[in-house]
Amino acid sequence: MDGTVLVADDDRTIRTVLTQALTRAGCKVHATSSLMTLMRWVEEGKGDLVISDVVMPDGNGLETLPKITAERPGLPVIIISAQNTIMTAIQATEKEAFDYLPKPFDLPDLMKRAARALEQKRRLQTAPKPAADPLPASGEDLPLVGRTPVMQSLYRLVARVMNTDLTVLITGESGTGKSLIAKAIHDFSDRRTLPFVVASAPDLDGMDGPGAILARAKGGSILFDEVGDLSEEAQAKIVRMLDAMSDGGPRIMATSQKDLMEKMEAGAFRQDLFYRLGGVGIAVPALRERVDDIPLLANHFLARAERDGTTTRRFSDAAMDLIRAYSWPGNARQLENSIRRLTVTAASEEITLAEVEAVLGSQPAIEPLISGAGEGDKLSSSVAKHLRRYFDLHGGVLPAPGLYTRILREVELPLIEIALDATGGNQAKCADLLGINRNTLRKKITDLDIRVTRRRKLM
Repeated sequence: MDGTVLVADDDRTIRTVLTQALTRAGCKVHATSSLMTLMRWVEEGKGDLVISDVVMPDGNGLETLPKITAERPGLPVIIISAQNTIMTAIQATEKEAFDYLPKPFDLPDLMKRAARALEQKRRLQTAPKPAADPLPASGEDLPLVGRTPVMQSLYRLVARVMNTDLTVLITGESGTGKSLIAKAIHDFSDRRTLPFVVASAPDLDGMDGPGAILARAKGGSILFDEVGDLSEEAQAKIVRMLDAMSDGGPRIMATSQKDLMEKMEAGAFRQDLFYRLGGVGIAVPALRERVDDIPLLANHFLARAERDGTTTRRFSDAAMDLIRAYSWPGNARQLENSIRRLTVTAASEEITLAEVEAVLGSQPAIEPLISGAGEGDKLSSSVAKHLRRYFDLHGGVLPAPGLYTRILREVELPLIEIALDATGGNQAKCADLLGINRNTLRKKITDLDIRVTRRRKLM
């Protein structure tokens, strides 16, 4: 790697780590805790790449991005931020950042992205683009919060597709936020000033049907909610509407908690509609698939309830442990409703373990079956189906290198977490259960950043 990198971060440790890593890779590095100093270096013509934090003592890194672009067109900027929400990823893309990574970031991953940015800088010159309309301020209310890799990938995909005309099919279980993703794509796109119309079965079966829906959308966006539940007649109406649409028509999106490919193969969903809706697929993960995001979401909902006028609350450590361990079959919607109830019923400022147990005790703790899978389905069949869908969603383009390691990690992490839970956090029993050496288990717990809680377990 060759070039000069400008690093702006108010965290001395991050500046030191990046300076050492980039220097070892062959780069020259200028590091600062001030955006003013960063801009002075940019104006002086220094640097082939900028790596900047968002929240700085003297300003906001995202707001500095357009100034950097105006001063030095083609100078790539990588944004790193502890603000792990969809807004950060969207704003970074909207303001023409080369890339965005959440904190804490993976250093080898950041180094690879820095190498690509420096290589692109050598090959391409990017002309400045007109300023976009201001983004709406409502993004902070979107419960699309998460720092897990799966959510960060989702944020980046949303940011990439929001200003295209491709149809979008958003899949996921009930309560995962599919319609919120669709609304975010609309609200942060260049169609944001036009209507966002949600169409369901009654809209399609009405007297005016698709014609009225098109008239209401006026070139904005149309979301067909839960298309997997639509009748054959409603599906046919959508196909005819899409066929009749001219250039400049509304953006089409759809959501489904059912496996449309499975329904299509069973003859319950039109093949022509399936392929018309499948321009870009966005799979929204279930809450149990991103366990590390549960505390973030829980505290987000607590803060929202406080803004709505409820008493200030906080969770005890034991209460948060239980919230994190619960399966949440109703996903983020169930989590939000439970926390709203806790903010009203809790006896004191600190929400206790017993109070959480009382709320969750009346709710189902069994995870729902995915895509109608039966108990006899083999794990390998489910994994194969997931992997086929993963490759299909890339639209004929190969996924990023390193797939083998990523897939193994996705399987290994929940396996070890569940085994630890089943053995009450006893690592010796867990290693024996898994059939691996205890030292190997300890290393994997460290590498995968697994939280281990010891307790008695009646199993």
